[in-house]
Amino acid sequence: MLDTIDPDRTTDARFGLARRVTLPGPLRLDGGVLLSPVDIAYETYGTLNADASNAVLICHALTGDQHVASTHPRTGKPGWWTRMVGEGRPIDPARHFIVCANVLGSCMGSSGPATINPATGRAWAMGFPVITIRDMVRAQAMLLDHLGIDVLQAVVGGSMGGMQALSWPATFPDRVRACVVIASTARHTAQNIAFHEVGRQAVMADPNWRGGDYHDESAPTAGLAVARMAAHITYLSEAGLTEKFGRRLQARDAKSFGFDADFQVESYLRHQGLAFTDRFDANSYLYITRAMDYFDLAEEHGGLLANAFRATRARFCLVSFDTDWLYPTAESRSIVQALNAAGAPVSFVELSSPYGHDAFLLEAPELNRVVDGFLRAGA
Repeated sequence: MLDTIDPDRTTDARFGLARRVTLPGPLRLDGGVLLSPVDIAYETYGTLNADASNAVLICHALTGDQHVASTHPRTGKPGWWTRMVGEGRPIDPARHFIVCANVLGSCMGSSGPATINPATGRAWAMGFPVITIRDMVRAQAMLLDHLGIDVLQAVVGGSMGGMQALSWPATFPDRVRACVVIASTARHTAQNIAFHEVGRQAVMADPNWRGGDYHDESAPTAGLAVARMAAHITYLSEAGLTEKFGRRLQARDAKSFGFDADFQVESYLRHQGLAFTDRFDANSYLYITRAMDYFDLAEEHGGLLANAFRATRARFCLVSFDTDWLYPTAESRSIVQALNAAGAPVSFVELSSPYGHDAFLLEAPELNRVVDGFLRAGA
C-alpha cells in the first residue's frame, strides 16, 4: 500500500497533514461489487496518543471534503469547519487526534467516478459502482485500521456527515465511544429524494454530460450549477433569505423586464452555482446524492431504528436547529426515541438559529458549547 503526503500542501502540524493512501481492499459494497484498490484522501490534526484512545473522526457533508480546518487547495478558502475544529475549539488538536477523510464517491482524492479505473486507465465515470452511506463508513474503517486506530473517542458529523456518524455505531458497535449527530436524519424522506432528483436531472440534461463520459472534454457545468442552486435553497431558511435579500434589486434601480438577475437573491444563487462547479465533479454529485437517498438506517436493521443501536455502548449527542426544514427537529427526535428504546445514553437539544440547515457550519456559540461539553464529559 502507498501512503503519501500531498506535496502541494503544507505539513505544518498547526494546519494538519494532507495525505492519500491506496489500500489493497477489497471493499465489499452494499451493491455487491468488490472495489479494489481503494484510494482515500484524508487529513489529520494533532497527535495520536500512546494507547490510540484520543482519535476523533469528523465526517463531512455532501459537498464537503477532508479540508475541515485547513486551507482548501482549489479555492484558497479556510477549512469548512474552522469554527468547530482548531486550537481552543471543541475539537482541538492539542487534545484530539483528528481525522477527516474524503468520502468514497467524492472528487477530492478518494475513489470515485473522477478517479482512474486501473482496468482502463481512464476515469471511472459512470462505470464506478453505486455506493451507500454504509460503504463510506466501511472505507473510513479501512483507513482507521491503516492508522492503527481500533476505537474512536468520538465520531462527529453534520448533515450527510451526521448520517455517517449514525452509521458508525450501527455498523461497528465496538469501535465508537461517543457519537455527535448535528442537523441530520436516519433516513431520506420523499421530499429529500425529490430535491436530489431535480439536481440529478439538471446534470444529466446538460449536453456536456455525455452519459457521464466528459472528463476529457467540457464538463456539464451549467447543469451542475443549477443542481447546486436548487440544493442551496434547501440549506437556508425563508427568514434568513428575507433578512439577507428580501426583494431588493441587484445593482439597478428598476426591474429590467427581462430575464437577467433582477433580484439580489437570483444573483446570489447564480454565484453559488458557478462557484461550486470550480471545485466539484458532476458525476460525484450524482453518486453521493444517490447514496444519501438510499440511506435508511432502520431498513438496514430489520425495519426498526432501535435495532441499529442495541449492540453499541456509545454515548450520543443530537443537535437540531429550529429553522432547518431539510432535516427538521422531528427527524432528530425520532432518532432520540429509538436510542431511548435501545437503552443508549443520549442527550438532545434544539438550537435557535435564523440560518436554516446551514446553521451547523456558521457561527453558533451554543453549538460549540454543546459539543465541547459532551466531548469533555466522556474524556
